Amino acid sequence: MNIINEPLSIKSLTIKNRIGMSPMCMYSSVNGFATEWHLVHYGTRAVGGAGLIIQEATAVVPEGRISPYDMGLWKDEQIAPLKKITDFIRSQDAVPAIQLAHAGRKASTDYPGGKQLTIENGGWQTMAPSPIPFSPDEIPPKQLTVSEIQMLTVKFKDAAQRALEAGFQVIEIHGAHGYLIHQFLSPLSNHRTDEYGGSFENRIRFLLQIVESVKTVWPENLPLFVRLSITEWAEGGWDVAEAVKLSAILKSMGVDLIDCSTGGNIITQNIVLKPLYQVSFAEAIRKTGILTSAVGLITTKEEIETILENKQADMVFLGRELLRNPYFVLNETDVEWPGQYMRGKRRK
Repeated sequence: MNIINEPLSIKSLTIKNRIGMSPMCMYSSVNGFATEWHLVHYGTRAVGGAGLIIQEATAVVPEGRISPYDMGLWKDEQIAPLKKITDFIRSQDAVPAIQLAHAGRKASTDYPGGKQLTIENGGWQTMAPSPIPFSPDEIPPKQLTVSEIQMLTVKFKDAAQRALEAGFQVIEIHGAHGYLIHQFLSPLSNHRTDEYGGSFENRIRFLLQIVESVKTVWPENLPLFVRLSITEWAEGGWDVAEAVKLSAILKSMGVDLIDCSTGGNIITQNIVLKPLYQVSFAEAIRKTGILTSAVGLITTKEEIETILENKQADMVFLGRELLRNPYFVLNETDVEWPGQYMRGKRRK
C-alpha cells in the first residue's frame, strides 16, 4: 500500500486515505441553501475516491457570505438539504466536512468574487475589525463592536450545532484568505486598540473564542480543523512565526489539524505562484506536533507521495485538480473502484 492510501485516524474518525477535497465556493446556493448542484458536485468527488470532502465556505450569518450565491448555515431550515449531501458522502465511505466562515470586509461581492456590491444593487454593509477596505475603491467596512464580536462567536457555535445535525463529521473554521478571522489576526487589517487588537495575544483572541464556543457543542470525539494563511506575503503582516505560535496554542485547545494555505488579505501581496509553493508552510506548522494538510498547485500522484513520504504534511487537499478530474484518486492510485464503475477501470 502506498502512503496516499494509508488511513489516517483522528480521534474516533478514520479517513480512508490521505487525499481531501479543499473547500471551493460554487456560487450556486439560493438564499444560502444547498441545491441539487451541490449534491452532485460533492457526491461525485466522494464516488471518485477522495477520503475527505470539505464543503465550501459556509457562512454563519447572511452578511458573512462572500457573495449572494454562497452557502449558509445560519438557520435550521438549511440543515435538511445538507443532510442529503452528507448521507451520500458517507455512503461512499468518505468523510463529510464543512468549513464555517465569515467573509468580513471581503463579503458582498458579485459572482464569482469580483467587484464589491452595494446596498442599492443587492449587496450589504460589510463588517471587519477595523474600517479599512480590502481595495481602495471599495466601501469601507463597519468596525465591529465588542458585543458584535462576541455575538459572532455564538453564531459560529450555532452553525456548528447545525452542522452536527446535518451529518458532518469534521468542522473546519476558516481563518485564512483575508476573511474575517484572518482580518483580526493581521496587524495590517486590524488597527483596533481594545482587547481584540494590537498585540499578538489580542489579535488571536477572536479565533480562540470561536474555537472555545464551537467546542461547547462539537463532540470531543470528532475532529476540529482550522484553516490558516501561514503568511500573507506582505511586509509587516501576519507571518510564519506568528502562525507557528498560534498553531501550538490551537493544538493545546484540542484543534486536530491546520489546513495550511497563504495570502488573501492584502491586495498588494508579493507572491509567486508555482507548484508546491505552500508545502514548506505545512511542514513548518507540523513541527509543532499538530497534524497538517498541504494545499496549492499540487496536481500529481508523485507530488503527493513526496509530500507524505517526507513528512511535510499528513494529508494533501486538492482543489482545482479535483474540479478538472473528480476521479483523480480512482485513476491515479490503487484503490477499490465502486462496483458500478468497474467496467471503466483500465487494465494494467
